[in-house]
Amino acid sequence: MTLLVTGGAGFIGSNFVHHWLAEHDELLVNLDKLTYAGNLGNLQSLAQDQRHVFVQGDIADTALVAQLLQQYQPRAVLHFAAESHVDRSIHGPLDFIHTNVVGTCQLLESVRAYWAALPADQQQSFRFLHVSTDEVYGSLAPDAPAFTETHPYAPNSPYAASKAASDHLVRAWHHTYGLPVLTTHCSNNYGPYHFPEKLIPLVIHHALSGKPLPVYGDGMQVRDWLFVQDHCRAIDRVLQAGTPGETYNIGGWNEKPNIEVVKTLCSLLDELQPRADGQSYAAQITFVKDRAGHDRRYAIDAGKINDSLGWQPVETFETGLRKTVRWYLDHSDWVSSVTSGAYRQWVDLHYGG
Repeated sequence: MTLLVTGGAGFIGSNFVHHWLAEHDELLVNLDKLTYAGNLGNLQSLAQDQRHVFVQGDIADTALVAQLLQQYQPRAVLHFAAESHVDRSIHGPLDFIHTNVVGTCQLLESVRAYWAALPADQQQSFRFLHVSTDEVYGSLAPDAPAFTETHPYAPNSPYAASKAASDHLVRAWHHTYGLPVLTTHCSNNYGPYHFPEKLIPLVIHHALSGKPLPVYGDGMQVRDWLFVQDHCRAIDRVLQAGTPGETYNIGGWNEKPNIEVVKTLCSLLDELQPRADGQSYAAQITFVKDRAGHDRRYAIDAGKINDSLGWQPVETFETGLRKTVRWYLDHSDWVSSVTSGAYRQWVDLHYGG
């Protein structure tokens, strides 16, 4: 039995690889292009694990994907590979269209050809699981109910639009060709191996480096926070018991304004690694110009996956955030390895130095 995972050297993908190999004795083939956010350091502890086969390559390389499918005969493909940072999509949307739309389409075609040639019983048990985002639903008013699986799509950034397009392709390949697909929409993830361009790891890294902690606008943008290992457990559950053609929203039931998240991080760092001068890290908070088209609020209603599959998050925001801060403090070498000159140039470009 074999799984093929795309994007398994990225943040969520690598956490899933670790989760799966800890819980299951099954070969896992990991295909990742190793762009800036893909990092073999995320998988270092698996270097001697013969159940993990890493292949560097692009999901849009149809010859390579076809070769891997034929060689390893996976029972499922889990599609994590994506360009995922809204800020980067504003600066360079075409990369997002190439990977998230064109790449997903070419991957679907490669998988469809493989699936169509399988014996009937293997066709029926095969799954293509597509990992998506709550951002495809757009922005919620402060008092609006949380996103359900039937909420209309209203993407507001190039990133969200590219993921919405990929969702529609996955749906179409199911309804047109019968490919047995599953789609998940997650809220904001956080946890180990998170590339420090996103809010939580960026704040931790900047705080410890003595740099300003940039907060967009008034900091009152609300997000629903999901500990990445809870997300991995949910994907595992959907793969095992989800109904083909169905969508499952995965959230942490943790709506927090960005400024509250930043202040909580500062308090944890004050406790776990105090500043030498005795001041709070909160003194480094700096409000910056708001992101273009910044969505005001996201919130996931995870009732469907709870009711139908029995999943719910284990971590509260407080326990998950403490584990996250502790991980970054204990893995300073990993942080140093990913915050290269190119990363610093990106931060300077986007936050104006």
